Amino acid sequence: MNHLKRYFPILTWGRTYDKEAATSDLVAAIIVTIMLIPQSLAYALLAGLPPEVGLYASILPLVAYAIFGTSRALAVGPVAVVSLMTASAVGEFTQQGTAEYLGAAIVLAFISGLMLMAMGFFRLGFLANLLSHPVISGFITASGLLIASSQLKHILGVPASGHNLYDILPSIASKIDETNLVTLTIGVLATGFLFWVRKGLKKLLLSIGTKPFLADILTKAGPVAAVAATTLAAAAFDLGSQGVRLVGDIPSGLPMPHLPSFDSALWLQLAPAALLISIIGFVESVSVAQTLAAKKRQRIEPDQELIGLGASNIASAISGGYPVTGGFARSVVNFDAGAATPAAGAFTAIGIAVATLFLTPLLTNLPQATLAATIIVAVLSLVDLGAIKRTYAYSKSDFAAMAATILITLFFGVEQGVVSGVVLSIALYLYRSSRPHMAVVGIVPGTEHFRNVDRHTVATGKSVLTLRVDESLFFANSRYLEDRIYALVADRPEIKHVVLMCPAVNEIDASALESLEEINHRLSDSGVSFHLSEVKGPVMDRLQRTEFLTHLTGKVFLSQYDALCELDPLTAHISESHTPKRTAQSGIWSGPEI
Repeated sequence: MNHLKRYFPILTWGRTYDKEAATSDLVAAIIVTIMLIPQSLAYALLAGLPPEVGLYASILPLVAYAIFGTSRALAVGPVAVVSLMTASAVGEFTQQGTAEYLGAAIVLAFISGLMLMAMGFFRLGFLANLLSHPVISGFITASGLLIASSQLKHILGVPASGHNLYDILPSIASKIDETNLVTLTIGVLATGFLFWVRKGLKKLLLSIGTKPFLADILTKAGPVAAVAATTLAAAAFDLGSQGVRLVGDIPSGLPMPHLPSFDSALWLQLAPAALLISIIGFVESVSVAQTLAAKKRQRIEPDQELIGLGASNIASAISGGYPVTGGFARSVVNFDAGAATPAAGAFTAIGIAVATLFLTPLLTNLPQATLAATIIVAVLSLVDLGAIKRTYAYSKSDFAAMAATILITLFFGVEQGVVSGVVLSIALYLYRSSRPHMAVVGIVPGTEHFRNVDRHTVATGKSVLTLRVDESLFFANSRYLEDRIYALVADRPEIKHVVLMCPAVNEIDASALESLEEINHRLSDSGVSFHLSEVKGPVMDRLQRTEFLTHLTGKVFLSQYDALCELDPLTAHISESHTPKRTAQSGIWSGPEI
C-alpha cells in the first residue's frame, strides 16, 4: 500500500477527504475557473494554436495532476513561457494555422510527458539544479519581454512574425503604417484596464467597504470583465467589418481522446525542444509548489512531481492540448482561495469543461487584442529588472550568466537562451570548483579556533604550514591544490610540516586521491611531512580502504589544535597566554568570520 501511495498521492489525502475540504476546494475551483478561461484562450493564441486548444489543455491535465501530484495548491495548465517555447519549437517545422502545426504541438506535449515521467521514475529531479537561480531569473525576465513584444502585433492589428526581438521588432516596424486604429484603441484600453485591476481595484473595493473575499474574487475576474466588455462592443458595433481581428468560431464540445501521431522523424526533431520544455516547466512548477507548501508547513516530493507533470502532459496530448506545467499566478490564486487538496484542480477541470461545452459560442466576437492585453499584463509581472541590479552587486560572474541568458533569449530565441543558461551555469560551477577558496590559517590567541591569516590576528609558527581547503576535492580542482601547496612550500624553506585542514571536504574522488599521493611523495622528497586534520568520517572511511594512509609521511589529526600541539607546541603554548582580540563595541572577533 505504501508503494502505491508513493506513485498515487491521491490515496493519502483522499482517505481523509471530508465535506469541509470539499467546500474549500469547490470555492477555490470557481475562482480559478473564472481566471483560467481567458488565460487559456490567450496562451493558446501565444502558442500559435486555435483558442479552444488552450481550454482542452486545462481539463484533463488538472485531473491527472489531482491523481499523481503532491502539491495541495498547484494549478496545472498552459503558461506563458511554455506557450512561447511551444511556438518556437513547432514553428521551426511547420506553419501556424495548419493541421500539421497542431499535430506537432500535441506530439510535443506527449514527448514531454514521457520524458517527465521517465525522470520521475528514475528519480532525476536533481537535473533541475543544472539551472542556477540567476539563469532562471534572467530567462523568465527575457521571456516576459519577448512575449510582451510578440503580442504588440495583436494590439496594433498588423501582421508580423518572429520568435526573437531581432525578427519581431523589424517585422512590426515594417507594418506600422497598417495599424488598425480601432484595434489599437481596444488593445490600449484593455491593457490599461487590466493593469488598473491588478494594481488598484482591490484597494478601491476595500476602501468602500467590500468584504476582502469578494474584493479578491472581483479582482481576479478582471480579465473576464475585459473579455465580456470588448466582446459585446465588437458584436454591437460590428467591429469585425472594420478590420478588428476576432477570435472567430470556437468549436463547442470536447475532443475525443486519441493518441498523437507516431512519426519517428517528427519525434526526433521535437525531442530536444521537449526536453528543454520539460526542465523549464518542472523548475517553474516545483518552485511554485515548494513556496506554497512551505506556507502551510506541507512538503512536496520533487520526483513524484515529475510523474505528476508527466501524466498531466500526456493527458493534455491525448485530449488535443499542448505542453502544460504548474502556473505561478493561477496556483497563488488557488492557494489564496483556500484550496485544501488537489481535488480543487479536478473541480476546476469540470468548470472549464462546462465552459467549453456551452460558453464558447459567446466568444466568437472576442477581439484578439483583448487576449493580447491579457498576456501582456500577465507576463510583465514576471519581469524582475531589480534582480539584475541585485545580482550585479553580489556576484559579477552570476551577473554575466544572467545577462548572457537575457540577451541570447531576446535576440536568438528561447531554446538558445535555455541551452546557453545551462551551459553557463555548469561552466561557472566548474570554474569556481576548480579554484576553491584556500586559506593559510593560524590559531586565534586564547582559543582553539583557526582563522585565515589575511583576515584575522592569529599566531603561526615558522615550521608548520596549515592550509584549509573550503571545497570537496575532485578532478577539477586537484591540480590547483597541488600547485598551491608547492608554491607555498617553495616560498618558505623553513617549513617542516604541511597540514591540510579538511573541515569542508565532503568528498575526495580518485583524481584527488592521486593528487594527495603525489603531494605526499613530493613533499617527502623535500624533507617535509604531510598531515591531514579534521577529516570527516565518510571521507576517512574511504581513505582507509586505500594505500594512501600507509604511505602518508605524517598523521591524521582529529582536530587542527591537536596537530598544532604536537607539531608546534611552542606556538600553541604562546597563543594560550594571549587574550583574543575583540572589538570594543560589539565584543566579537575582529574581521570577517570566515
